Amino acid sequence: MRFAHVIPSAGAPPRLAAVRGDEAVIVEDLFPGAPRLLQDLIDGGDGLLGQVRDAVDAATTWHPLAGTSFASAVLAPPVILAIGLNYAAHSSELGLKADTAPTVFVLWPNSLTSHQATTSWPRSLSESVDYEAELGVIIGRPAKDVSTEAALEHVWGYTVVNDITARDIQFSEAQWSRCKSFDGFTPTGPFVVTADEIPDPQDLHIWAVVDGQTVQDATTGQMIRSVATLVSHLSSSATLLPGTLISTGSPGGAGYSRDPQIFLRDRSTVTVGIDGIGELTTRCRIYD
Repeated sequence: MRFAHVIPSAGAPPRLAAVRGDEAVIVEDLFPGAPRLLQDLIDGGDGLLGQVRDAVDAATTWHPLAGTSFASAVLAPPVILAIGLNYAAHSSELGLKADTAPTVFVLWPNSLTSHQATTSWPRSLSESVDYEAELGVIIGRPAKDVSTEAALEHVWGYTVVNDITARDIQFSEAQWSRCKSFDGFTPTGPFVVTADEIPDPQDLHIWAVVDGQTVQDATTGQMIRSVATLVSHLSSSATLLPGTLISTGSPGGAGYSRDPQIFLRDRSTVTVGIDGIGELTTRCRIYD
C-alpha cells in the first residue's frame, strides 16, 4: 500500500491518506478508531494495517491528489539515523574512505519537511549546499540484535529522502549532524510504500535532477552495505523502535565533486526520486 500525510486545507493539521494512483482517501474517515497519522498505523501492528487495507479496498469516495499539499512522510520518528559513504562512487568523489563499519550520524527533527516545500537558509551560513538522493527505511517492529537474514522482517516501509548538506560545514567539523540538520534540510516523501510492495530494496532506480539537469542516476544495488545489513548492524547496539527512519546513503553525482561544482542556488528546484516509491521536490531560497 501507499500512504502520505496530506494537509486537507490551509492551516489544517496533517492527516494520513491512502493513495491509489492519482487519488487518495483519508484513513481516519474509514472507520471508528482508524489511525490519524502514519506513526499510529505503525504502532497498531499488522492487525491495524490489515483493517486499514480492507477498509481502503471497500472505499467508494476518493479525492484527486492534484493540488494536494503534503506534510513530511514521517512527522515525529523516534530517531532519524543517516548512513554516510554507503556508495563507493560517493565516498570516492568526496575523498573519504568507506570504513570497515558504516558511518552513522543523527539528523535533527527540525530538518524534516515535505514534498514541494521551500527550504531556505542564510547566505552567510553556507553557499555550498548540496543534494543527496537517498532511500529511506522505516522500521515497523522493534529490532534488537537481528540477523541480516531476518532484518527486512522489521521494515515497515520505504520512502524517498533528500539529505541536503552544507558541504563547507561538513568538512570543517568533526561530526555531520549540524551540516545536514538546518531547518528543512531533510525533505521526505511524499509517499511511504509498505514493505510488501518492494520485494528487493537493492533493486531500485534512484536519481536526482537539479534545475532540469540529471545529476544522480544509480541503483540501490550499488550500496556498499544493503538495507538488511544496515538494520542488523544498527540493531546490535540499540533497539530500533517502530517509526525509526534510516536514510541509507547517497549514490555518486554530488554537486560538490562536479567540475564545475553544482550547488543549490537561490530559486533552485531539486527533485529526487526512486522508481516504485515516488518523486520528492524541494524549492530553495537563500537570503542575506
